[in-house]
Amino acid sequence: MSKQTIFFILLAVVVAGAAAFWFYREGTFSKEILRLEILGFDTAKVGDEIEYTIKYKNNGNFVLEQPKLIFELPENSLTEDSKTLITQNLKDIYPGDEEFVKIKARFLGKEGDLKVAKANLSYIPKNITARYESNTTFTTKIETVPLTLDFDLPSKAEKGKEIQYSINYFSNVDYPLENLSIKIDPVNGFTFETSNPSSLDNSEWKLKTLNKAQGGRINIKGRITADAGAHLNFTAKLGMRIAGSFVEIKNANIEVEVIEPLLFISQQINGSANYVASPGELLHYEVFFRNIGSTPFDNLFMVVTLNGPAFDTSTMNAEGGQAQPNSNLIVWDYKQIQGLRRLDVQQEESVKFDVKLKDGWPLSDSEKNNIVIRDSVNISQITQDFATKVNSNLGISQKGYYQNSAISNSGPIPPITGKTTTYTITWTINNYFNDLKNVKVKANLAQSVALTGLISPGDESSKFSFDSSSREIVWSAGDITASAGSSKSISFQVSLTPVTYQKNFVVDIISEATISGEDQATGTTITAKSSAINTSMPDDPTISGRGIVQ
Repeated sequence: MSKQTIFFILLAVVVAGAAAFWFYREGTFSKEILRLEILGFDTAKVGDEIEYTIKYKNNGNFVLEQPKLIFELPENSLTEDSKTLITQNLKDIYPGDEEFVKIKARFLGKEGDLKVAKANLSYIPKNITARYESNTTFTTKIETVPLTLDFDLPSKAEKGKEIQYSINYFSNVDYPLENLSIKIDPVNGFTFETSNPSSLDNSEWKLKTLNKAQGGRINIKGRITADAGAHLNFTAKLGMRIAGSFVEIKNANIEVEVIEPLLFISQQINGSANYVASPGELLHYEVFFRNIGSTPFDNLFMVVTLNGPAFDTSTMNAEGGQAQPNSNLIVWDYKQIQGLRRLDVQQEESVKFDVKLKDGWPLSDSEKNNIVIRDSVNISQITQDFATKVNSNLGISQKGYYQNSAISNSGPIPPITGKTTTYTITWTINNYFNDLKNVKVKANLAQSVALTGLISPGDESSKFSFDSSSREIVWSAGDITASAGSSKSISFQVSLTPVTYQKNFVVDIISEATISGEDQATGTTITAKSSAINTSMPDDPTISGRGIVQ
């Protein structure tokens, strides 16, 4: 054997040995040396903040270098920085080291959805060139969705009938929900007409930020066009827009059976089918019902339900009916009403009742500028809903002061003939429910009373006028939005110089004030009045009992 042959044999042995050692090192390293796990909650509610703990431990004898963690949050998760894929470069992991990373997020989804989080940790074992990785997952089930979404819609509706229904929503989520929308599916056999609030495409409504214990309502009006016997499926979905996509959180559905028209139900309030009510007003209802079917009705019951907080149910008074104030119901039966005992084909009958509206009642933000009172009439399982517009609750407060006013006054108290005493008159406009246009306040100054020209605030002076011949003051307050409190005020100074014949009398200062404005929701002009003011100045306790001219 030649030396050259021996050399090549030895070289081959060395190379084979090196290769064997390398394959041994690579082959003996196991990915199981790195233990990787995710800790979290098995169940959660929508909107709850979930904290994941990603734990990892080096159970081997090698240093794991250049470790890199990639954590993928479940689909449609919410984070502070809007990232759902989180990448972190970690420090080298020495044998026996156990470390953890915490990540927080909130879930979106429907009840029963499974939310899967994924973790990937890659690394290079020391003295080995290959990069290894470990993977694990963790699944959380959405157990509850603390959101309410439901329909206020009867289970039966007559063919050709115009119906109104509402979609109610409420949040009990501890986290403010933003970018929310409610979507409805088109219904074959129902023609959409209007909604409040309005929708650009008649199918999706964007909601304001919904905090805990907040909710609202979408009112929809349309007409049943399907034939009798059809079953219409109404579906609504509440969700959130994320990256342009709609993520459903809650849904609701209801089936409505279309029936043949049997009864035509209508009503008038104070003699009008299109009456516009006012707060505090006594309303006289007359409900008409006519048999438009093909067979008579016998032994009917009729129930009227007054819906909402606007009615003072203690004032309910029904002719031939039983008022139930605690449940907002009035019931008539065939034993008291002849027309309910038997109603022949094309026969029409009516019932009457009275109820007073409250002076005011709480409103949601969505109701402002669209205030309606609602009642429902049910006869023989046939229901007709009615909505009546309500004027804004407009008020004017007129008060007089000598002291403690926006303008300083002077002169004798009590007033003395031939001497001048000044007073301040304050008008305060209160407006609830609806926005108003062209609001004006008017009153007349009494004889021996004049304006001094002092007005507060000064920028209202350009809207203030006085006709010397009629002695009428006009304040053109302009447009007044609906508010939970006082909307606008003005104060002006007047002077009184009593004459001889006024001695020993309380003297008039200004007549009752009248306010008017155009209601933008109802289209009517509404008015209100306040009391006149004399030198007794009942609103100023500092001069009480000193109003008689000396």
